[in-house]
This record gives sequence, C-alpha cells and structure tokens, in this order.
Amino acid sequence: MIKRGRHSEGTISHQHIRVAALIVTGVFLFMAGFFLRGNDFIMSRFGLSDAATSQASSSPADGRLGQVASQLSEVEVIINSESLDDYEIDTTSEAVINAFLTTTNDSYSRYYSPSRYSAYVAGTNESYPGVGVFFAEKDGQAYALDVFENSSAAEQGVRPGDVVVAIDGDRSQTWSATEVINAVQRESGSDVVITWRRAASSAQSDASDDSQSPAEGSSEGEATVSSKDDGEFTTTLICQDYEEPNVSILLDGTVGYIQLRQFTSNSDALVRQAIMELTDQGALAFVLDLRDNPGGYLTKAVDVASLFIPSGVVVEIETLEGTTTKSASGEVATSAPLVVLVNGNTSGAAEVLVAALRDYGLCTIVGTTTMGRGSVQITTPLSFGGGLRYTAARYKSPSGYVIDGVGIPAQITVNNSDSADEDADPQRDVAFETAASLVASS
Repeated sequence: MIKRGRHSEGTISHQHIRVAALIVTGVFLFMAGFFLRGNDFIMSRFGLSDAATSQASSSPADGRLGQVASQLSEVEVIINSESLDDYEIDTTSEAVINAFLTTTNDSYSRYYSPSRYSAYVAGTNESYPGVGVFFAEKDGQAYALDVFENSSAAEQGVRPGDVVVAIDGDRSQTWSATEVINAVQRESGSDVVITWRRAASSAQSDASDDSQSPAEGSSEGEATVSSKDDGEFTTTLICQDYEEPNVSILLDGTVGYIQLRQFTSNSDALVRQAIMELTDQGALAFVLDLRDNPGGYLTKAVDVASLFIPSGVVVEIETLEGTTTKSASGEVATSAPLVVLVNGNTSGAAEVLVAALRDYGLCTIVGTTTMGRGSVQITTPLSFGGGLRYTAARYKSPSGYVIDGVGIPAQITVNNSDSADEDADPQRDVAFETAASLVASS
C-alpha cells in the first residue's frame, strides 16, 4: 500500500480523473443488468426469444444511479484528500461491482474481470481433451458431477461431489463450471493440478477406511489430503480424450431402462432409438434415469418430452419481456408406463422434463428432490473489457410450478446414501419394482 501526504494542485486533476472513473464504473455497473446480449443461436437453445436477447438498454427511473455516483464521488474526495493510503482503480472497480451483484440476490451472477473474461471467451471457442471429469455448478461453484471410469481423476480418488478449490495453485477466485472446463482443456498429454474440497461426511468416511484415503501411501501424482485437515486434497491429472455414451440402455424383464446423462443436440433422437430398441426386445414399461443430469439444451428437453406427451405446453419461460411457452411436437414414441429417476443433481432442462411429465400425470418420480435450478444465465461482454453473468429467464411447469430454488420432490423417496453397500443402487431397484407393478396393474 502506497503512503502519501496531502495532494498538491497537480494531484487534484488526477483526483478528478479517478472520480470520473468511479462514476463511469457506476454507470456501467447499473446499466449492465439491463442488457441482454449474446449469440442468438445459443439463446434460442435456452428458449429465449430475439426480443429477450436484443442489445437494448434502459436506465433506472428512480434516480439511484445518480445517488450512488454521488456517494462514490464523496468517498473518493475524502480518500484522496485525507487518507494516508492509496488504492488501485481496477481492484476498486471489481470490488464495487461484486458488492453490487451480491445485493441482487442472484446466486448465479458473476463479474469477470477483463483478463478472466478473455480466458472465458477463448476457452469456450476451442475444443481440447479433458481430465475425465464431468463438471457442474451449484451456487456459483464448480464440482465434479461425474468421474469417468479409468480416467486419471478416477484413479486418484476424485469422487462426484468434490468441489474445485484451485487450479494450478490459483485459489484467488471462486471457480465456475465454465471456467474450470476452460482451464482443464489443454493439449493431450499435458497435466493440470486441481485442488478439491470434499464434504465433511465423505472426508470422515475416507479417514475410517484406509483403503479409500487419498493420503494413505500416496506417491507422486496421487491425491494428497491437505495438511489443513479441512477435507482438501490435490491431484495432478492428465489431459486426454475421454468418451462416455450419453444414453445407456438395458432390459430387465419387461422393464426397459434408459439413462440420459445430459441434453445435447441429438438427445431426442437417441432416446427415441432407445425406446424403439427396448420395445422390440419386449419392454412394456420404462425407467428414465435423469440422476446427475445437469440439463443442457432446453429445446432438446422439450423434444424428449414430446416422446411421451401427446400435446400441450411443456414449459413456460419467464423473462423481462413477458412469458412464452414451448409445446410438445405430437411425435409420441410410447404410451407405456414411465418411472423417472431423479436426485439432487438433476438440474435445469432435466427438471423441466420431469415437471412436465409430472403435471400431465405421465410418470412416477423416484429418488430425491431435484436441484432446483430452473433458470437461464447469460454471460454478456461489458464495454470496458470484462463480462457479466446474470439470470435472464426462469422456467415454470405447465401448471405454473416454479422450479428455481425449490426443485421437484420425488413421489417415492429413496436415498442411496442410506445403503451401507457402496455398489448397491436402491433408487434404481425401487424404480424397476415400481415400473413392473405398473405393468402388472395395467
């Protein structure tokens, strides 16, 4: 921190520049929340209309902008004329913006500094191998949703639910899922050091089982528990291509099982094909497994819903422009009894599908309450080089049920954590039993 005394006349002009800079920052700060910018194709995937994604702006009508600018100016003058300490304008601007976003109560909002936003954009426009982890995000923080078998992450003890704390030693920020994905996409064969935090219950379980503890007998390249004893451990992971099918199927008696991992551009075609194959094999009922499904393209969730829902609204989309709807296409693939498996990681577009099927009485929901992320976030560039992520739309079910922040409760609650056998899957067992009983009673 730089120490200094009273300002000379020449310093006062510099003071005015800083005042102006803070005022300009305040202007951009408040105006950013009124912008909707982005790729029209991507926005359409999330169900947002052209009007909702236009680059139109509005200014506050209640005079709060002028009040904030005036208050910032007054504080700046006092600091410059009375304080022995200095400040750095970029750091100040970032702190002010982050403080403002905190007051919006949007847990998904995030300000990206110019350097972080440049990395964000560069990463999302390129494709590189990963580290064998499927990352998701909750409350603005990235975590491992799934760990691919035979990946270096699996070999080093990374588990679903582990939260990303630092990458290559950088813990100066809370890492979002997109930032983590961008950071680990490197040339094949290169490595990346990731520090994780494991939930206390999992960490205690590890401590009681020597064979599962990352700290036990660790060597170079293996996971090591932090000396802070706070559930942190560090892994050095190798970047390479990992592939896992988006849709998996099996037949158990007369019940067909379909696991859908996320909603991609061809999810509806894959699920339709799975239904046809299982029907040909004798399936009379289906279990659709959406556990750990983080969502994806809303349009594809609607298309998958159309495989079961003959007609009607699938989702309502609420934006500042009003409410729009998306409806079933009428291209039904089956009318057989359906059980849907969900858990606390079932999120976004997956929740839209579950809510619609429930509202039309077309499924029985087994598992635990879903995550409750029924909203759309947009990341838009700011004129001074940074970026802003904020919630631009929220989803409602056909009956008007608000998904965001609430989730969808299971109709038959089964918690896998209650089982002492790690290889057991009570949720799936109950789902199969429920589906079989629906066949027997039909």
